[in-house]
Amino acid sequence: MLIKNGILAFEDGVREADVRVEADTIAEIATQLAAYEGEQVIDAGGKVIMPGGIDVHTHMDLNLGVVSASDDFYTGTVAAACGGTTTIVDHMGFGPRGCSISHQVETYHQLAQGKAVVDYSFHGVLDHVDDAILNELKKLIDDGITSHKFYLTYEGRISDAEVEMLMGRTSELGVMLTVHAEDDSMITGLRKKYSGEASPLYHALSRPAESEALAVERMIQCAGRTGKPPLYIVHLSSGLGLRSIQKARRSGQKNIYAETCPQYLLLDESLYSREDGLKYVMSPPLRSANDREALWGGIKTGDIDTIATDHCPFFYGCEKQLGKGDFAKTPGGIPGVEARIPLMLSQIAAGRLSMEELVSLCCTNPARLFGIYPKKGVIAVGSDADIVVVDPSVKKTLTHEILHENTDYTPYECLPLQGYPAMTISRGEIIAQNGNFIGEKGRGRFLKRSLPTIES
Repeated sequence: MLIKNGILAFEDGVREADVRVEADTIAEIATQLAAYEGEQVIDAGGKVIMPGGIDVHTHMDLNLGVVSASDDFYTGTVAAACGGTTTIVDHMGFGPRGCSISHQVETYHQLAQGKAVVDYSFHGVLDHVDDAILNELKKLIDDGITSHKFYLTYEGRISDAEVEMLMGRTSELGVMLTVHAEDDSMITGLRKKYSGEASPLYHALSRPAESEALAVERMIQCAGRTGKPPLYIVHLSSGLGLRSIQKARRSGQKNIYAETCPQYLLLDESLYSREDGLKYVMSPPLRSANDREALWGGIKTGDIDTIATDHCPFFYGCEKQLGKGDFAKTPGGIPGVEARIPLMLSQIAAGRLSMEELVSLCCTNPARLFGIYPKKGVIAVGSDADIVVVDPSVKKTLTHEILHENTDYTPYECLPLQGYPAMTISRGEIIAQNGNFIGEKGRGRFLKRSLPTIES
């Protein structure tokens, strides 16, 4: 395959060049490459050529007991592909209480194999920490699982004492820890206060920005005491939480990384007052317009490293209605894996982002932090031929009808878009074109990840 006349996008600039793909790898990048006999030629004149998107926060096939996420590894990765994402790293759900990390890894291998259409990996998940878990972390590096998630709220949360043990071990190993940072005691008290309320607005009131900031601050301090292990704050939603991260970084804690999501950059808490406010129940909840602006500022200062989605869809007409009479019964989560790249492309047109920033946040930084760079996340000779051809001139309105996610709504309904993926190429194979999936079910491969490539 030869892609000609495109504008190549990198984290440090853009330039005109052609890209030659041989088998599943980028073989040559140069200007005015001549086509070989029989070579498939794609004319990308007027289009931008960016690395395939990497979404390091999805929840495919998540089983919450009462309900399950509506996207499995087939429907969810089809949606990803159509939206310009060629790799996901999925956050696994909890298994039986007290089980090993490997138990869930094997469960998720079974869920994804034969279904995923893009390449994928998993974050380990922890609901307890003991000597067996600490020993297992090293074995899992050999299995390509080099990041693990823990929660500070929900039933599967771990204690601060367990966090200290965990961070001490991951500091030795170089493994990335990711944390859902909300303070459980504050949330528990507020949920009791608002018990029985119906409006989804009480979901936001019961999980204030202070609960996130308090948990972020505790984890930063813990990391500082335990050898400064790599620590990644998932779905950062508030200006208060961001300030704790900025303070730590300015004081020399370079091991703290932050992710935010399109919902926290584009939506706000006023949506909870709508008649269909249950659509927007997620944790952390949507915040104020001021929080939204603070996060954009964090992107500009480089204090936010990635934009992921926390894709966890449920049907508004079914599962979300469980919370109709009691906000606390609403399953938390929204769809977003397909909309992420189009939404961020539109922020380029709006003057919020540069193309270079989009590549850094959605491709290159995720690849570095989660051990798949330079195989993924960059257009470079020797890298996987994961490429998205973007037409920056396309203007359309984002609606549920144009998406492939297995749910009955999008939280971004009617947002204007400018710029859209015209073609998604995964390992040299065109798998989506003009909004249609044309690849094969099960073609995605599991990625054995290395340790993060990070600043010490």
